[in-house]
Amino acid sequence: MTTEVFVLGGAQTDFARNWSREGLSLFDLFSSAVQQGLATTGLEAADIEVGHVGNFVAELFTGQGMLGGFFGHVHPDFAGMPASRHEGACASGSLAVLAAMADLQSGRYGLACVAGIELMRNVPGQTAAEHLGAAAWVGRESLDATYLWPAQFSDLAEEYDRRYGLRYQHLAEISRINFDNASHNPNAQTRNWVFNEQSFTRDDEANPVIEGWMRKHDCGQVTDGAAVVFLANAERARDYARTHGLSLDSIPRIRGWGHTTAPLMLQTKLRESADQEYVFPWVRKAITDAYARAGLAGPGELDAIETHDCFSITEYMAIEHFGITPPGRAWTAIEEGRVAMSGDIPVNPSGGLIGLGHPVGATGVRMLLDAHRQTSGTAGDNQVDGATTVGTYNVGGSGTTNVSFMVGV
Repeated sequence: MTTEVFVLGGAQTDFARNWSREGLSLFDLFSSAVQQGLATTGLEAADIEVGHVGNFVAELFTGQGMLGGFFGHVHPDFAGMPASRHEGACASGSLAVLAAMADLQSGRYGLACVAGIELMRNVPGQTAAEHLGAAAWVGRESLDATYLWPAQFSDLAEEYDRRYGLRYQHLAEISRINFDNASHNPNAQTRNWVFNEQSFTRDDEANPVIEGWMRKHDCGQVTDGAAVVFLANAERARDYARTHGLSLDSIPRIRGWGHTTAPLMLQTKLRESADQEYVFPWVRKAITDAYARAGLAGPGELDAIETHDCFSITEYMAIEHFGITPPGRAWTAIEEGRVAMSGDIPVNPSGGLIGLGHPVGATGVRMLLDAHRQTSGTAGDNQVDGATTVGTYNVGGSGTTNVSFMVGV
């Protein structure tokens, strides 16, 4: 990357809150995150030149579209600010980040607010599952499944088992690690959940089957939440550093990015990759493009990873696609403890989607915020010691929209 994009910081809401149960709206969720972000960074609304919003299906969950118009109601100084909304299912937040980066790198604007948001707990679980099914090919995929996405990712687990062999204990250990990491995160949806020795086994009472391979504790959460980050070009970042008594070198920046879009249907993806090294070659390309743009040789130069674990098998896949292990060998990194907090490359120190929560449109923004926290040394009890470079991977659909960032100081 020839034009640097700096991450000044941001904020996220408490992912354990049920905003509808509190009598609060989608706008309340949006406003709370943006105001908290301004307060945390010490920025003023008048400082922000452009806004971007990542959201998947607010129309289905709340009937509300036109989310960029919310900015002008958060603070009068936002009125007139150009704003856009971006959608790529669970990768919507990362697409909003990419659009903001393009604005900064083109020279149009110098300081952007990127908000990701989803309110999902205002409807019954089955209804939520149906709404989220819009990220598959409606009417053509998983027609016999009660819960489409657990069924789709069970199919991915089945494909892994067919190609390489797969043991459930390795998926369960991914979940156990992420719930444990989440127990230390003050914003995690599951931070107060209690587990027993059967919770991460094939015990049908402690860990019931949802669809196929996927059991209760293999699944990311249905979450209300929002996250905000502020991105700046070098000039605005330098001004910010001077105003806040910082050195420019101490402010994390997006060092590299990758973005690919694969065919929509899962079975098409699996068929096209049948003779290839990686199950999801377009996931691999997004990550290796990000490595290349950042000037990184691979995972050996990362201190941690925030990856998309909508299901345990998704993280299992990502371990290989980041290059931590060769294809078919993710289980070795799990058994050796490499991806745990005490390992050489902790994965999802935040708790991830399984532990922290998964407000769909906010997840990509939240990942970038956690990468900022890690590389600025402000991740609290979830801090990876000495972290200076963190990778992210955010997926929309069944590996359809793939976005990776490399963040470092």
